[in-house]
Amino acid sequence: QVQLAESGGGSVQAGGSLTLSCTISGDINRRYDTAWFRQGPGKEREGVALFVAVNNMTDYTASVKGRFTISQDNAQNTVYLRMTSLKSEDTAMYYCAADWRGGPWSKGEYNYWGQGTQVTVSS
Repeated sequence: QVQLAESGGGSVQAGGSLTLSCTISGDINRRYDTAWFRQGPGKEREGVALFVAVNNMTDYTASVKGRFTISQDNAQNTVYLRMTSLKSEDTAMYYCAADWRGGPWSKGEYNYWGQGTQVTVSS
């Protein structure tokens, strides 16, 4: 089994920055493709960023390209999402997901999910 624990959320002014962390525990004898998702008030869940373990490839949804950066620290079994130039529309619950099952990465086919961390951006 694998457990994911997000942290680092909070309230920030528009234009500010936050870094989210997702610590992976349990079966850590392999590397996992990981992703960050978010769900804002009254919105559907959307994929924000992907990290592919085998080749360190990353991908982002268009609205965060150039502002968010996903990275993985294998020694710490942690995935990060560095968020800069935050906007009010970035307000959402952010979730970490691991072990991509295939299909479009942003559609949410993962075996493991965290409980989420809230990000609130005020304008």
